[in-house]
Amino acid sequence: MKKTDLFSIQGKKIAFSGATGVLGKTMALHLASEGAELLILGRTPEKVNELVNEITSSGGKAWGYYADVTDEESVLKAAQVIEAQHGNLDVLINSAGGNMPGAVIRPDQNFLDLDTEALRKVMDLNYLGTVLPIKALLPLMLKTGKGNILNISSMAATRPMTRVMGYASAKAAIDNLTKWLSVELCQKHGPGFRVNAIAPGFFLTEQNRTLLTESDGSLTQRGTQIISHTPMNRFGKPEDLLGALHWLCSDASSFVTGTIVAVDGGFSAYSGV
Repeated sequence: MKKTDLFSIQGKKIAFSGATGVLGKTMALHLASEGAELLILGRTPEKVNELVNEITSSGGKAWGYYADVTDEESVLKAAQVIEAQHGNLDVLINSAGGNMPGAVIRPDQNFLDLDTEALRKVMDLNYLGTVLPIKALLPLMLKTGKGNILNISSMAATRPMTRVMGYASAKAAIDNLTKWLSVELCQKHGPGFRVNAIAPGFFLTEQNRTLLTESDGSLTQRGTQIISHTPMNRFGKPEDLLGALHWLCSDASSFVTGTIVAVDGGFSAYSGV
């Protein structure tokens, strides 16, 4: 391999769930701009179509598929269409996820206030929403004897934080799945299979903006706590994920598997002292 090809993702077929979110969209646009062929999976046709059109209008290659990642039949149907249209798959990025109020324990609540149904939905979205696309799309990788799976974890997975009980538990399960599956695929299908995860630190998104910042842009108490525990003294920007993303999607990381890559401004390295 030429050195200039080491980080190339030109022509790689990348299936991407959760690509219509703030972070997912930035990642998808970057991959497409670098020559990858994006297969966007999402449950909201309008958002999927909008992203596909944005990629193709700028000269990239993208196709949209409608699927609810928590519904196995829905994901299997999308996988069948993808196989019929593209044959095989190089990379699968599982970015679908999120939280909901009922699975959060606010300061004025305690554990007994937990909404069990909301917790189940958060676990389904983050954990099953990763497992089911892998199960449905892995056969498209097995056809060629190699495949690359990239999951999205969180700092909350290894550094349990107040409030976000359900989300943190679900992301901890993602870390375990990533490591378990990296061993499973290599041992049973060969060294051409890799499974890794990116664990973002704190990035301002529409989901957490009101939790971390006031209406005037100043930091909330929680936002202040986070920044004070982040050595780089800022929140992440979506673009901060692109280097690790590109490396893990390319052959430059061909001997990297079972790894959780922190992109957190030093949050996980700092004890607060």
